[in-house]
Amino acid sequence: MVTNEQRRRQLAREKFERQQQRREAQRRKARNRNALIAAGLAVLIAAGGTAAATGALGGDDKKDDKASADATPSELPTPTAPSRGPDPCAKPAAGSPAKKTWKSEPEMTVDTSASYTMALKTTCGNIDLKLDAAKAPHTVNSLNFLAGQGYFDHTKCHRLTGEAAGIYVLQCGDPQGTGAGGPGYTLAEENLKSDLLQEPKDEQLKQAKMKIYPAGTIAMAKTQQPHSTGSQFFLVYKDSPLQPDYTPVGTIGAEGRKTLDKIAGAGIQGGAPDGPPNATVVVDKATVAKS
Repeated sequence: MVTNEQRRRQLAREKFERQQQRREAQRRKARNRNALIAAGLAVLIAAGGTAAATGALGGDDKKDDKASADATPSELPTPTAPSRGPDPCAKPAAGSPAKKTWKSEPEMTVDTSASYTMALKTTCGNIDLKLDAAKAPHTVNSLNFLAGQGYFDHTKCHRLTGEAAGIYVLQCGDPQGTGAGGPGYTLAEENLKSDLLQEPKDEQLKQAKMKIYPAGTIAMAKTQQPHSTGSQFFLVYKDSPLQPDYTPVGTIGAEGRKTLDKIAGAGIQGGAPDGPPNATVVVDKATVAKS
């Protein structure tokens, strides 16, 4: 028998999917409108791509309305003026997020037979990641390229989800800090049959063809459309049931798990199920290294 709690979580996941479809439509509308404005003013703009790479993990309703002109997919049930709890993190380093975008996926330079690590030096502590170049070569190559360009430096982790949402992730990788940003290009999803993903024990989740993204996983955010992975990624701090559509690219080390627990423990602004974390999580510096 399906319990009320199971039903509530299933409805929450279904709501996320519906919201993402609306966000995709809003982005297309915004891009078309902006293109017409630019043409009317005879403004020459270097094409860089504005498609955001967010998954079923975004911003809030108020921000969605405000930022739709900027092609943001943010949409969350947060209060109009969310209160904030204690911030356990340090002040961000001086600097601003990058604004550069690229027209196409970078040339492949990673060695798929080698091991790669990614280090996120954040205001809340270090997050160490092990990347799987063999099983997600294009994704690792993109992360390596973007980190080398300083793309992730000074970026805010803009979204935290928790118990009420039924998934447990911290989402980062957007220089805009809204859930709308991307590098200008997108990637095909990879490694979707990864051994990292686990079968759920819950029959309802099995019937919905969900997989468990286990605690300690780093995966890439995306839209509902295929080939929509960009720069945004999410860090799983507790087992989370999701459709197996998001590229699992690696695992989080022990130090990173502690940092994530610290961030999650501080909660979400306004006590919402999903939204900006109370902790001011800023990536001061991101590096990828061959090990």
